[in-house]
Amino acid sequence: SLISFWRVGPPFANNHHALMITDCHIHIQPIEMFKPHALELMKRKRANFDEIVEFCRSPKAFLKFLDASGVDRAMLINYVAPEVIGFTNGVNQFVADYVKENQKRLLSCGSLHPRHTTNVLADVEQILRLGLQMIKIHPPHQLLFPNDYLSGVKELEIIYRAAEANGVPVMFHTGTSIFPGARNKYGDPIYLDDVAVDFPKLKILMAHGGRPLWMETAFFLVRRHPNVYLDISGIPPKTLLKYFPRLEEISHKTLFGTDWPGPGVPDIKRNLEQFRALPLSESVQQQILTKTALTLWPA
Repeated sequence: SLISFWRVGPPFANNHHALMITDCHIHIQPIEMFKPHALELMKRKRANFDEIVEFCRSPKAFLKFLDASGVDRAMLINYVAPEVIGFTNGVNQFVADYVKENQKRLLSCGSLHPRHTTNVLADVEQILRLGLQMIKIHPPHQLLFPNDYLSGVKELEIIYRAAEANGVPVMFHTGTSIFPGARNKYGDPIYLDDVAVDFPKLKILMAHGGRPLWMETAFFLVRRHPNVYLDISGIPPKTLLKYFPRLEEISHKTLFGTDWPGPGVPDIKRNLEQFRALPLSESVQQQILTKTALTLWPA
């Protein structure tokens, strides 16, 4: 019903706009875990790096920043990638603690790494016990294909089965990565075709829509599989309709996200303004900014 989409008064920002805007892809992560070269890449691209460090340590400061950006809810992306970025599975406790500040507005995404787990069942149980709302798999940083369960990586199958059984969506990085040590062959979304077939009730989110090489594959997968969704983060809004000229057709399974403060995403507010300036109908914009996310994570 419409009731679930329209909110009454506070507690959210944006009260001039009756819809609850969700940014489904923001990186709030434990800064101290970054490898020096990964941190260097982040610093080089950002004038306001000290501010980002503060946001990663202070949920209160970050919530004020969301207010100023015009965003009501943010999904905080964390993932395990010791080789490339430095993150261990300590990110799960980090994000669970961070979102306690305001669980209506801050949503939690944690992760598992099949090659860096001694007991995958215990790790899955921890994610469920912490109440994390999404699991992130990052193939180019975790150095694996999403369908490697077909060639012996049993841990991946256990992760997908647990997520499917518990209604926890799994987000996959699709497309390229510029971080040192990332291997981009793993970013081709076609390997998610197997995952969507083998786990038909698993909600699969394709982060970044395969950009800049595999957008047509991503579009095909969203149309083919009822359980596959598109996250448009990391795509400059001005190129979005060039990449996805038929975006309106899949708007019911498309989520707004920015990938802030990733390299190349200077500002959430500007990203949102540029998205709103696209020649998309009001109903399609509402669907992408608000409604699709509410079907995955009800308010």
